[in-house]
Formats: sequence, C-alpha cells, structure tokens
Amino acid sequence: MDLRDLAYFETIAELGHVGRAAERLNRSQPALSKSIQRLENALGARLFERDGRGIRLTAVGQLLLARGRQLQQTIAETEQEIRDFASGALGHVRLGCAASMAEYLLPQLTVELLQQSPEITLGLVIGQDNMLKESLCSGQLDMIICPMLARDPGLTSYSVLDDEMVVVASRQHLLFRENNNVRLEQLGQYRWILPGTGVSARRWLDSVFLARQLPAPRVQIETNSISLLPRLIATTSLLSFLARETLECGHGMIRLREVPLEETLLRRTIGVSVRAGSYLSPAARQLLDLVKHNGQRFFSSL
Repeated sequence: MDLRDLAYFETIAELGHVGRAAERLNRSQPALSKSIQRLENALGARLFERDGRGIRLTAVGQLLLARGRQLQQTIAETEQEIRDFASGALGHVRLGCAASMAEYLLPQLTVELLQQSPEITLGLVIGQDNMLKESLCSGQLDMIICPMLARDPGLTSYSVLDDEMVVVASRQHLLFRENNNVRLEQLGQYRWILPGTGVSARRWLDSVFLARQLPAPRVQIETNSISLLPRLIATTSLLSFLARETLECGHGMIRLREVPLEETLLRRTIGVSVRAGSYLSPAARQLLDLVKHNGQRFFSSL
C-alpha cells in the first residue's frame, strides 16, 4: 500500500468528490481515480460508492479512513522523534490544563520543571476538559491535566489527586438568609454562570436536576473564564459551580461562599493524560513524571 495513495484517499473521503479533491491536491482526476483503484485492488474491496452527484465511503472505506489516520499520526510522531534525536531539540512540551486549576497549579509546576531543566520550553493551553481532550487526541497537545470522569481507551491517564466541585454564591446571597437548609429546588429559582454544555462538570450538574424531575439550571452567562467569576457572582444573585480549591485559593474568591448541599457536591479525580502508545519527547516524559509523582504536593502546598 502506497502512503501517497492513502493520503489522496483521505482527501477524497473528506470532500466526497474526486473533482474537488483534484483541485485541492493539484492532481488530475484520472490520477486520483487510478490511486483509488490501486488501493481497492490491494485490499480486494470497494472503498467508495455513488451518492447523488458525489461519492461516499463504503463500510470498508470507513475502516480504512480510521486506520489510515492512525497510521499517519504514527508516521508523523516517528518522524518527529527522529528529528528530535538528530537535532538535539528535545526541549519543547505542549501542555493543556483545565481552567479550573491552572491558576494555582501551573505556576508551581512550571517553576519546578524549569529548575530541573532550564532549557525546556513550554506551550501552555488553558481550556475546558472537552476542548483539551480533543486537542490531545488530534495531536495538538502532548499531555493534559484535567478531571478524569470517563475512561477513554485512546488515552493513558494517571490520577494526581481527588477534589470536589461545589455550588457557590455571593456571601450576601438570599440563600444564606433562610433559616432552613438549602434545597435543590431553591437553586433552580436563580440564574447561573457556567461553562459550556460540552464540559463534564456542567453535564453532571444538569443531570442532578434532571434526575429529580427539575429543570436544568438556567444559564445567564456561559464562560470558561475563572477570572470573571468573583466579581460577577459577588455583586449579583448568580450561582456557579467551582472546584473547592478555586474557591479557597483563587484570586478574589473571598467574597464568595459555598452553598452547602450534598446533592450538588461532585467528587472527582484530577489526572494527567497522554495519548495511549504515543511518542513523548524526553522533555514531555520529564514533565509527565513530575506531575505523576509531585502533583499532589503542588496542590497541598497552597
């Protein structure tokens, strides 16, 4: 199987049209047709079938597309590994970190890494866990630090510590002026500031309300910026959902207070994840070991 034919096949599959693929690749349509024919002869099965004025993948074609992408990523990582060792450029790491913990984890982690290896360079990406996992799986990041709420066979993950997510409000919020204990139904009377629906903590919180036949929280502001939260919550009746460490250690959080309710207490594990079986440069392996063996200390030293 020719790797060039496989690359042509991926472009045709993406566009669903040989003519448009020929324009993008700057190749003739007959050349691409022959390329597909060579693949089909090698595999003994058809890869495309007609779909109106275009084409679509057969079941065999879908399988080849998935395996082909894995192969291309493996080749790219192998080439990168060889270039790293040939040039001695072993010092760059692309790290993603969940926004909920970046403020109080990354500074200490970065300081210790640079003390050990001053020549290492870092590319830091802060975001929500769903975006980080997509970037990791696509090869844009070497590793991510975020909540581990679901097992993914494509990732290898190592637990770092356990933490909790809690509902928070302004210290002057009406919820704290009631004599009785706060109930879940009461939280539904207020509006919220929360991350997007793709974020695991948001999905969990929504499920708590829906499981009790209550409407999901009414979101007035949707954001992944932790720095916006203290002033917005402290001066309004908005509720939010934060890591306990963020509430206790984050900048400006002194004006906020936990809303004590067992039903909305999310216990979770924070971990560091890499792509299963992927190549890690020496610098990336050093950072991974640092997080695995010392991550708990970075948190507990706050």
